[in-house]
Amino acid sequence: MVSHNANNPEPMKYAILGEDTSSVEEKLEKYTGTVGWGYLRPHFISGVLYFVDLSLPLAEVGRAFTENRKDRVEAWLRCGDLVKIGDLHVAQWEKGGMEFEALVVSPFVLFRPV
Repeated sequence: MVSHNANNPEPMKYAILGEDTSSVEEKLEKYTGTVGWGYLRPHFISGVLYFVDLSLPLAEVGRAFTENRKDRVEAWLRCGDLVKIGDLHVAQWEKGGMEFEALVVSPFVLFRPV
């Protein structure tokens, strides 16, 4: 797991797809880490940031993205367990201080508060 905070500025890696021969489970674990809002902000601006409800395992949602399970992703979006972030949400996180668990499933980033 990669950590990104003021004491450890190492950014998360992005190459979940490609020539990595790890299993899907290994990739999902490898590209999951704890980050601050500063790391997530550019992904919000790019429109690829999704909030995952605490009731869902982050790796399960990531796996649905990697397997192109549109039916599951759309069901989570409809019921609000997966939310594309809007400006209202961002206003509270811009104040700083919060940490998030994030999973990069390129080009998307899934996250939730720690």
